[in-house]
Amino acid sequence: MAQSNAASKISVTCDEPAGYNCPVICRWGSVMRIGQTSLVYFVSKVIGSALGFVATIYFARALGAEILGQYALVMALITWLGIGGTVGFSGAISKRISEGEDPDRFAGAGLVVMGSTMTAVAAFVVLFREQVNAYVGAPVAAFVVLLLFVTLFKSFVSASLKGSHLVHVYAVLSTGRQATRAATQIALVAVGFGLAGMLFGYATGYLLTATVGLWILGVRPALPEKHHIVSLFAYAKYAWLGKVRGRTFDTLDIAVLGLFVGQGLIGIYSVAWAIGKFLDIFGSAVSSTLFPEMSSVSANDGPRAVAGLTEDALTYAGLILIPGLVGTVIVGDRLLRMYGETFVAGTEILSVLVVALLVYTYNKQLLNTLNAIDRPDLAFRANGVFIATNVTLNVVLIPLYGWIGAAVATALSAAVGLLVAFQFTRQHVPFAVPTAAIVRQWLAAGGMGLVVFAGRRVEESYQLLQHNLILVSLLVSLGAVSYFLTLFLIAPGFRTTVRRNLPVEGALDRPG
Repeated sequence: MAQSNAASKISVTCDEPAGYNCPVICRWGSVMRIGQTSLVYFVSKVIGSALGFVATIYFARALGAEILGQYALVMALITWLGIGGTVGFSGAISKRISEGEDPDRFAGAGLVVMGSTMTAVAAFVVLFREQVNAYVGAPVAAFVVLLLFVTLFKSFVSASLKGSHLVHVYAVLSTGRQATRAATQIALVAVGFGLAGMLFGYATGYLLTATVGLWILGVRPALPEKHHIVSLFAYAKYAWLGKVRGRTFDTLDIAVLGLFVGQGLIGIYSVAWAIGKFLDIFGSAVSSTLFPEMSSVSANDGPRAVAGLTEDALTYAGLILIPGLVGTVIVGDRLLRMYGETFVAGTEILSVLVVALLVYTYNKQLLNTLNAIDRPDLAFRANGVFIATNVTLNVVLIPLYGWIGAAVATALSAAVGLLVAFQFTRQHVPFAVPTAAIVRQWLAAGGMGLVVFAGRRVEESYQLLQHNLILVSLLVSLGAVSYFLTLFLIAPGFRTTVRRNLPVEGALDRPG
């Protein structure tokens, strides 16, 4: 079946059927190799997250769950207070810069607005510093102010890079940020700075890499005119709730848990959440890479033209999370044991949170489409339903069931958000759900699960390794190989996607 886009400037014909067999690279090959950009983004984020993973193991063993819990509460505060500084303007900057008209002035407009609002938020923190310190359980107000401005700088540079179609550069810089942050944090914790060392290391990583990003960026902020600021507000008045949606999903449970449970349990919960977020890297890579392309295509040819890209996003969103869920059910306790015996208590929490992330990543792809076709009003409404559901469920379930209530609330609200986003997106974009591709991913993950389960049983029966870290590493590696090998064999379109995104095309060229 031949498919071609409707763009007047682009003519790309695909001889493959939809879904896996007509990957992004096929539809939009003349614009850019989106698949390879996604791969650069993904690999960069994996490296950075792996560094963070190793660092967190060190912090958990060196500082314990309570200090990690305090650190998680500070990050939750930064997340929520940062809404007052960005209020959707980072998304508005990406959108307007990606459209190609007056990018310098739109960057300047965003910097002025974001800087002004963040200054007001910082003043609020200083005024209520005693309450901030009491909530976290440590004197951190000064660090909160510092991190607010550093986060603002990073958000501005990241938004400008994404809007300039430099998502891969952003990803590489993100890896650099995580490496710098981890190295600084480990060094400071090793010499006894504890929580303060972790917070200062966080600020150092953000500041250095954002500075490099600004130097690389072709866009330079220029003095804006009134209509540039008005245009940002026109988009941000809807997009701000999308920012709240993401932050609600990421940190509301931790923020509410801070009112009901001790920092130790929050530390365990935050480690389980971090493992789940690691598995969501590829889904985030897909949405981040596709947004500027969807935006450009929609601006030229209308919202219906992005149907194929939406299908591609849904096809690959769960590529890592699906086997990740199966793996955490089988070896989640062993994985958490690497942080220390205390953290094994979060095994059940880990599985529920990965379910929530799997549902949420599909929701995120659809909301990405709504924003790309310049319908932030619909994304606003979908986000409003998700946030209301998430807040209500967290407030109700956490007092009743503690941290398991927080995890369940996160999963249920993600499911509600997905249903609403699906309905809104289908009204404007005639996409089809790539059911066959997703089913193949589940089949491959099921086969992987059998292999990993058998490997664990053999080890536990014969005690061949007697070392948890080595066992987990081997089981994860074995699982990854078996999953992708199985998927490669049973999914012809997956083979096509892999082949077309290799550095040398045709390296795996074979009949599918």
